[in-house]
Amino acid sequence: DTSLTEVNSFSPSVPISPSSMINQYKFEDGPELRDLFITVDDPESHITAIETFITYRVVTKTTRGEFDSSEYEVRRRYQDFLWLKSKLEEAHPTLIIPPLPEKFIMRGMVERFSDEFIETRRKALHKFLNRIADHPTLTFNEDFKIFLTAQAWELSSHKKQGPGLLSRMGQTVRAVASSVRGAVKNRPEMFTEMNNYMETFSQKVNLLDKIAHRIYKEERDYFNEMKEYGPIHTLWSASEEDIGDSLKGLASCIDRCCRATEKRMAGLSEHLLPILHEYVLYSEILMGVLKRRDQIQGELDSKVDALANKKTEKDLFSEEIGKLEDKVERANNALKADWDRWKQNMQWDMRSTFMNVAENNLRYYEECLATWESFLASQTVDLHVDEDSEDRP
Repeated sequence: DTSLTEVNSFSPSVPISPSSMINQYKFEDGPELRDLFITVDDPESHITAIETFITYRVVTKTTRGEFDSSEYEVRRRYQDFLWLKSKLEEAHPTLIIPPLPEKFIMRGMVERFSDEFIETRRKALHKFLNRIADHPTLTFNEDFKIFLTAQAWELSSHKKQGPGLLSRMGQTVRAVASSVRGAVKNRPEMFTEMNNYMETFSQKVNLLDKIAHRIYKEERDYFNEMKEYGPIHTLWSASEEDIGDSLKGLASCIDRCCRATEKRMAGLSEHLLPILHEYVLYSEILMGVLKRRDQIQGELDSKVDALANKKTEKDLFSEEIGKLEDKVERANNALKADWDRWKQNMQWDMRSTFMNVAENNLRYYEECLATWESFLASQTVDLHVDEDSEDRP
């Protein structure tokens, strides 16, 4: 099934409203089972002669025994989050690492270092860390623990202990060599189905992302025009004695609808746009994870072929093949478990996001409809009063 969400049936006894439907879905791990809580807040600007950057406060509270304290507070910049993501990918190549916001998030909609940009990024960084904290494997990664607990100078020192340039170059060369070997011979059907699913999912979510941004832009243009529309009626009412009150009423209705539109835009920018864009990034990440799994499989296939063609060194090749078979099995099991977890979370996010949008739309149209119905009712009453006064002798 390559649809974004699966069809679900709801009990007839349950009231069909967005809120009630959302409440039927719950994560398996409730808040009471968590032992690691992370908050990203308090963005702070730093201006130096070389660069300007933002740091964020990362507060961690935990009851885990491997931590020396129950609470930590550190400051991190965006580059530190990038380092953590790269270390997680290096340590767990076939796990689905949560996405980070790009260097320039929501390009064309907000300016870099504006309050809106900083707040959007803060929310994304907060979600990034908490997705890692909720992951059954990533949450125990040593680099993640260091990221949460080390002071700036300690983290800087730890970064320098990473693999050297030659080692990194070797990894890159091997990755490129594996990627050009062609199709994997013995890829299990499950991973072919995953790959097909992700290709379709990527097309759909990218299209939804573009449409959502276009809707937001059109809504913003409509809002800007409506802001100018109301005051015109107010100015007009000053020069029209007979219909002055009606024109003021129109201006008041337009103003209320304008405020309702602004709230609707806020709902789109806070809930719909970030979720859709997050899963655009997830689709890229998952395609990369599947490719890395195929690279491990390809390495095993090449060794098996080499063993078949060689008459000597069979023992050495057999040992290497045994290790690669274990590596492939571990990669497959890690990805299969992570895939099920990711898919469940994705469906939850999509359901709750679209239901939230539907609920916001209902409130918006109900508020605007009530505003105009109230205005029409008042004008009808005034019209009847005027007609009665004209009929009197």
